[in-house]
Amino acid sequence: MNRELEYMFLKCARVWIPDVEEVWKSAELTKDYKSGDVSLQLMLEDGKNIEHKLDPKTKNLPYLRNPDILVGENDLTALSYLHEPAVLHNLKVRFIDSKLIYTYCGIVLVAINPYETLPIYGTDIINAYSGQNMGDMDPHIFAVAEEAYKQMARDERNQSIIVSGESGAGKTVSAKYAMRYFATVSGSASEANVEEKVLASNPIMEAIGNAKTTRNDNSSRFGKYIEIGFDNRYRIIGANMRTYLLEKSRVVFQADEERNYHIFYQLCASAHLPEFKALKLSSANDFLYTRQGRSPVIDGVDDTKELCTTRNAFSLLGINESYQMGLFQVLAAILHLGNVEIKDRDADSSVIPPNNRHLMAFCELVGVTYQDMSQWLCHRKLKTATETYIKPLPRLQATNARDALSKHIYAKLFNWIVEHVNKALVTNVKQHSFIGVLDIYGFETFEINSFEQFCINYANEKLQQQFNMHVFKLEQEEYMKEQIPWTLIDFYDNQPCINLIEAKMGILDLLDEECRMPKGSDDSWAQKLYNTHLKTCSLFEKPRMSNRAFIIQHFADKVEYQCDGFLEKNKDTVNEEQINVMKASKKFDLLVELFQDEEKATSPTGQVQGTGGRTRLSIKPDKSRDTSSKEHKKTVGCQFRNSLQKLMDTLNATTPHYVRCIKPNDFKLAFSFDPKRAVQQLRACGVLETIRISAAGFPSRWTYQEFFSRYRVLMKQKDVLADKKLTCKNVLEKLVQDQDKYQFGKTKIFFRAGQVAYLEKLRADKLRAACIRIQKTIRCWLARKKYLRKRSAAITIQRFTRGYQARCLAKFLRRTQAATIIQKYQRMYVERKRYKQKQAAALAMQTILRAYMARQKYQALLREHKAVIIQKHIRGWLARCWYKRCLEAIVYLQCCIRRMRAKRELKKLKIEARSVEHFKKLNKGMENKIMQLQRKIDEQSKENRLVNERLVGLESSYTVESERMRGELNRLRGVEEDAKNKANQVSSLLEELERLKKELSGTQQEKKTIEDWAQSYRDEMEKMVAELKDQNGLLKKEKDDLNRLIQEQSQQMTEKMTRAIAEETQQLETDLNEERSRYQNLLSEHLRLEEKYDDLKEEMALSSNVSKPGHRRTDSTHSSNESEYTYNSEYAELEDGTRGREDVTRGIDTSLTLKLQKRVTELEQDKQLLRNELENREEQLQRASAMARGAELEYESLKRQELESENKKLKHDLEEMRKSLLGNAATGAGAPGSPAYKVLLEQLNASCEELEVRKEEVLILRSQLVSQKEAMHHKDEKETMTEPSVYKDDVSKLKDDEVKQAYVGLKDTNRSAAPDLRKLNEDGELWLVNQGLKETIRLLEHQLQTQRRTYDNEVESLRSELQNVKEENNRQQQLLAQNLQLPPEARIEASLQHEITRLTNENLELMADDPTASREARVVILRRMVDLMEQLEKQDRTIRKLKKQLKVYSKRIGEMGAGQTEGQTSPGQMVDEPIHPVNIPRREKDFQGMLEYKKEDEMKLVKNLILELKPRGVAVNLIPGLPAYILFMCLRHADYVNDDQKVRTLLTSTINSIKKILKKRGDDFETVSFWLANTCRFLHCLKQYSGDEQFMKHNTSRQNEHCLSNFDLAEYRQVISDLAIQIYQQLIKCMENILQPMIVSGMLEHETIQGVSGVKPTGLRKRTSSIADEGTYTLDSILRQLSAFHSTMCQHGTDPELIKQVVKQQFYIIGAVTLNNLLLRKDMCSWSKGMQIRYNVSQLEEWLRDKGLMTCGAKETLEPLIQAAQLLQVKKKTDEDAEAICSMCHALTTAQIVKVLNLYTPVNEFEERVSVAFIRTIQTRLRDRCESPQLLMDTKMIYPVTFPFNPSCLALETIQIPSSLNLAFLTRV
Repeated sequence: MNRELEYMFLKCARVWIPDVEEVWKSAELTKDYKSGDVSLQLMLEDGKNIEHKLDPKTKNLPYLRNPDILVGENDLTALSYLHEPAVLHNLKVRFIDSKLIYTYCGIVLVAINPYETLPIYGTDIINAYSGQNMGDMDPHIFAVAEEAYKQMARDERNQSIIVSGESGAGKTVSAKYAMRYFATVSGSASEANVEEKVLASNPIMEAIGNAKTTRNDNSSRFGKYIEIGFDNRYRIIGANMRTYLLEKSRVVFQADEERNYHIFYQLCASAHLPEFKALKLSSANDFLYTRQGRSPVIDGVDDTKELCTTRNAFSLLGINESYQMGLFQVLAAILHLGNVEIKDRDADSSVIPPNNRHLMAFCELVGVTYQDMSQWLCHRKLKTATETYIKPLPRLQATNARDALSKHIYAKLFNWIVEHVNKALVTNVKQHSFIGVLDIYGFETFEINSFEQFCINYANEKLQQQFNMHVFKLEQEEYMKEQIPWTLIDFYDNQPCINLIEAKMGILDLLDEECRMPKGSDDSWAQKLYNTHLKTCSLFEKPRMSNRAFIIQHFADKVEYQCDGFLEKNKDTVNEEQINVMKASKKFDLLVELFQDEEKATSPTGQVQGTGGRTRLSIKPDKSRDTSSKEHKKTVGCQFRNSLQKLMDTLNATTPHYVRCIKPNDFKLAFSFDPKRAVQQLRACGVLETIRISAAGFPSRWTYQEFFSRYRVLMKQKDVLADKKLTCKNVLEKLVQDQDKYQFGKTKIFFRAGQVAYLEKLRADKLRAACIRIQKTIRCWLARKKYLRKRSAAITIQRFTRGYQARCLAKFLRRTQAATIIQKYQRMYVERKRYKQKQAAALAMQTILRAYMARQKYQALLREHKAVIIQKHIRGWLARCWYKRCLEAIVYLQCCIRRMRAKRELKKLKIEARSVEHFKKLNKGMENKIMQLQRKIDEQSKENRLVNERLVGLESSYTVESERMRGELNRLRGVEEDAKNKANQVSSLLEELERLKKELSGTQQEKKTIEDWAQSYRDEMEKMVAELKDQNGLLKKEKDDLNRLIQEQSQQMTEKMTRAIAEETQQLETDLNEERSRYQNLLSEHLRLEEKYDDLKEEMALSSNVSKPGHRRTDSTHSSNESEYTYNSEYAELEDGTRGREDVTRGIDTSLTLKLQKRVTELEQDKQLLRNELENREEQLQRASAMARGAELEYESLKRQELESENKKLKHDLEEMRKSLLGNAATGAGAPGSPAYKVLLEQLNASCEELEVRKEEVLILRSQLVSQKEAMHHKDEKETMTEPSVYKDDVSKLKDDEVKQAYVGLKDTNRSAAPDLRKLNEDGELWLVNQGLKETIRLLEHQLQTQRRTYDNEVESLRSELQNVKEENNRQQQLLAQNLQLPPEARIEASLQHEITRLTNENLELMADDPTASREARVVILRRMVDLMEQLEKQDRTIRKLKKQLKVYSKRIGEMGAGQTEGQTSPGQMVDEPIHPVNIPRREKDFQGMLEYKKEDEMKLVKNLILELKPRGVAVNLIPGLPAYILFMCLRHADYVNDDQKVRTLLTSTINSIKKILKKRGDDFETVSFWLANTCRFLHCLKQYSGDEQFMKHNTSRQNEHCLSNFDLAEYRQVISDLAIQIYQQLIKCMENILQPMIVSGMLEHETIQGVSGVKPTGLRKRTSSIADEGTYTLDSILRQLSAFHSTMCQHGTDPELIKQVVKQQFYIIGAVTLNNLLLRKDMCSWSKGMQIRYNVSQLEEWLRDKGLMTCGAKETLEPLIQAAQLLQVKKKTDEDAEAICSMCHALTTAQIVKVLNLYTPVNEFEERVSVAFIRTIQTRLRDRCESPQLLMDTKMIYPVTFPFNPSCLALETIQIPSSLNLAFLTRV
């Protein structure tokens, strides 16, 4: 022992030490412990080092911590170290880290209240726990309920679930969920919905028995025990409720932050409702009984809605509205009574003021008089032996009496409601067994504890005793079962405490005795307690500072009780006169009913409804009721003790299951754990006592196989023997020296506490040593590998280095040789270059010198030549100078001579002048003027010559004018002589001169102006050209943007339309699948109802025990009304005895059939509406796109018009500019041909060319837009099939001549080469006209093609109508020929059928043309059809009678003339007889693929072909689908002979027989698969040979000849399709029942890869072993079963598409069940299990690949399971890991991902747990997901099935009927 302790308490060992705040704190040893040490050196988790001193007396070491792999276990008994800190830590880890509120502790389920709504109570969770073993799933209240339900059915023993805990721990919720589980799993045995009533009792009891306390918002203030009754098939048949110890004091008093019972606040919140106006209620704050706690509202609770729930529950339980209003009246009266104010009259009396409003309301509500009530509220009646007198009451006593009455009324109301709830839950069916659910208060201790706490703790003492005994008993049974030596385990026995309370002279006995004393008081009772028990009982103590209290040592803790109020509460007295006043109510029957049992004894069941309210005083003594009065006067304590004893007797007679509810904190915080409060409750509820009892024995238990698998690593190879048991014994003897630490049982090994941890440490050390060795080996291998890699690298480097050096040497040698050669050539090049330079220099010098000499010689010659020229010119100049001098001299001489002559002449003139003196006077001064004018003329002539020279150089245009002016001047010179005579002309000359001057200056100014204008115009044109270039650039950019925008918009529109169409298609597919699923669910529900009806009918038949002879047909639920009528009329004579019952059946089936048909019609209409809506939306999208394109086209046209207008404006400006330039061409600088003009003209031409290019681009863009518009119009025309009316209008406006000219021009244009548009004309107008004509021709051609198509369509329609007429004529001729060949009795029927078909076709055509007229025509046709059917029925009856008579006569004739016929007939006569062509037998080669049978053989056909057919023989030996082919061939013959009755009866019998055989053998997969394949084949045959074109296109010509000719069986195809759906669903259920037991074991539990996952220690709840024992399912079992399913369906000829759907459903079931169990099993969420799952999934995928089913969608159904397995294996630490998980797990919901992470559990010490922070990160990242909060997958979901048409290539005429089918009565036709 010391060696083991020293081995366990080594350095780094972890222990628990006590702590004041956290109760227990974890620490780690920093030094090894040695025997004799008085202290331990520890380090806390925060790093602080402490010294823990050991107790010097006990030397007890601290508790050891469990290994990390055991932390968080589902069962506390699986822990190796069983002690308080281990239990507390395990609960805390599960509750805080993993968010798991349930934990097993042996047989106890510990439930911690999360104070938060969790999604773990849905129907999917219930289905997941249903049928599972308790240890196979994670702890849950449903697991306990399932265990109780299973043991009740298995052991035939009643069960009980005991739910206990203190207020706020969640007892009521746990009990509610347990009852919900029973109601969901078992269902009810009748149609009264008992399970709903059982659940409906909860809101009622919560309303009247629950209230808000400081610890709980919905605290149950009473205890209840509900017995849920079951019949012999374990279905709920009823329930019964017993209540205990109602807290009546809450009615009149509530502490702070508490409320009264919920029902009062619900009424006050609903006071505004009209039906509650008479109650005169208002806010809860207005009433004393509801405002004392000052907390009238609960957060998150709507009292108005809660009242609606309560009222609905009342109605469901059969309490009608009148009784409900009566109950509410009583409750309102209690509130008004509490507000009645009582005042002091004097010191000993009190009075109620008159006309008290609340008292009047109370009296009005309960129907009593105001005077009596006010009298007895303030007085009481006392009686003695001789007299009776009335005593007034003081105000305090009167107030107490008022409150006592209120409490008493409420207690009576509570009892009445409980009684009526029990009545509603009772049924007449005999109860076979029951499960009781006890929801009772836990151990309570407060600062002030009174009578209520005393009773509660007394009840808990009794329950704890029963619990201890049961645990002890189970331990003893386990040891005895395993044949372990039994030693008495010391456990706490609380019988002494119970004796102290209930034994003779105990506390209750003394209390009752004191209550019977006349002057008994609480003080005297306390003294009796002290005197009786203080010295005799160690469990009873007296407080030091009080004489009015006592202390009891309960099993949980010491409790001090205050004696005040014990006697009064135990007596529970009420003023009898007040009760009599209430009984005297005349108006209120419910109140009288409440008090009618006031004087009766306690009920036989012994139930005590709370502490209360019993009236023990009577005014008139009655001797006949002495016994009942004594019984009635039992105290509350006595009654509670009796009822508690009966409860214990009930519990002892059942198998108990325990649920202990724990309250984690006192502040109602979600997932907050207070260790102090938790430990206190664990001690009080007995969990730690269970742990102590388990730890005292052998708590850890392993099977030999599990032990061998887990600790195989501790064994040597030689220790492993064939016998596992012997191997385990040998190993344990070596590992554990102390044999008292373990025991060997028959099937298990039992270990003491701590031994598993010791073995786990040994295993971990061995694994660690193995890991070290593996690491050493691997590191050695890695180091050697690294060394070899380095050595190889070094050798390689050396090799490459040496090679490199050799290459470098060779390179050096090559470079040296190359350098030598280069030097040689370089030197040669240099020398040659030097030589070339010298040669070039010499040549250059020679060239220069020679050139210099040549130039010198040239210059000399040039100088000589120039000198000669100079000389020539000088000599000429000298000669001219000499000539001029000579000439001047000559002229001078002449002048002198002429002067001399003039002087002479002058003298003569002077002489003459002297003689004419008068003339001189007249012309005085004229000469001077003439001389002046002459001088002026000379000067003006000079100026004119200068001006003329200037004008000649500048203006050639004015030469004519200059010549004129010269002529004028010459003329003036000529008339100088005459100037004297023409003096008047001088002024005109001057004026002319001035004018000329002005014209000259004006011309100069105009020239300057023109130059300025030309410059400014040049600038403007340059600017305009730049602007045009910018505009052109913008236009280009805008054109590109428009093109890009058009492309983008078209692409977006296309994508949008594609996306919208895809979404609509997907939505329609989803809706179609949903509708199909709903329809198929409706069919399955109908099948269930039909089966239920058949079961009831069989039970009635068995109960009646009356045999009914003859055959009774089961009607088809899918046949039409006509078939039902015909069939019944045919068999009317045979079924007279059973007609009544069959009529009922038929009525039910017909109504269901009509509902189904109506539903199918609605679904088809919805489908058509959805299609129409899709088409409308597509048209809207197309219109929207067309509008968008139209808007773009309009925008383009606007831009085009703007461009054209700008171009026209620019063209106009250019023309004006050109004109102005040409008009002003006379000026010099701006004239045509001047440089400025040329530059300007070039720029203008360039601008024009650019504009022409832009115009062409605009025109091209316009043509593109027009073509787009035309294409869109063509597209719309194709979609809407309408005529292009727009184009017609445009074309109609054109004249014929214009069209011809346009067409001729178009042809000429096409022939000729493409001309230069700019040469045609500058604006391209001819080209525009050409394009317009092209468009016109195109429109005309399109119109012509449209008219041609219309004409072709009309011709085609006429041809089709002609063909239809021909076909109708041929069909009429064939019908006529067939009718002629038919016997006379069948002709009428055929003609009637033809008439019906014709009328139906006319009706359909009329409906298509005119719906209103179609309805009228339909009525007429229906009437005609009814008349025809009546005639047909009459004729049928007549024919049947005539046939019977004919048979009788033929028999008689045959008997009478048989011998004569044989003797008289000869072969010659036979030959001579005439041969009738009708009776010629058909030849064998003309076999038409039909089978004929007689009507009386129909039942034999159905019996041999369906009912008694063995699928295995048919599937192996015969062709697939043979029964379907045979049935269809029989049906073809019935159609061929036009026998509608035969067709209907055959189809009806076939459908009913298939249903019958499936009902009989529906659990046989082979049978269901066989008839599914044959039903589908029969359905395909009906389609293939129906005559519909859509089904005939795959047929051969011979098969088309075999089509049905007389009957349209479309309705029956729907019926058979529904039957196939039902068979498919039954097949899926059959497969699910077979696969369900295999899935969890094969996919999760079995180790496909051996050794990957180890077995962890388990507790009392043993899980299914993962070791493959005999009978354990493995993955191979699943694969073999899947292969068997597949091969069976293939042998039966099931359609491949249907097989794919079946396989997809199989894989969905496998994936869903596996994932659901993974989410509910903590031990399965590990890395190794993820590897196992992925391997298993890969095997399933391999199976799919082998079968060629990878495309069936089955692999996708496993995607959630695959992602869950990946989630178990990926890293779960960093944010990158969280991001990877979120992107990977797209098929899992957020709840599933978080659940897997919370459940992730390391299997060994080398794995790490998932941190809480990481889980929070995942939740944050997945917060925006829109998904269902459902945790589990729906395993009951069935994909909607479809039956794609699969025609058969088998010819009917080739089918041979084997003799093994016993169908010899069938005749081939």
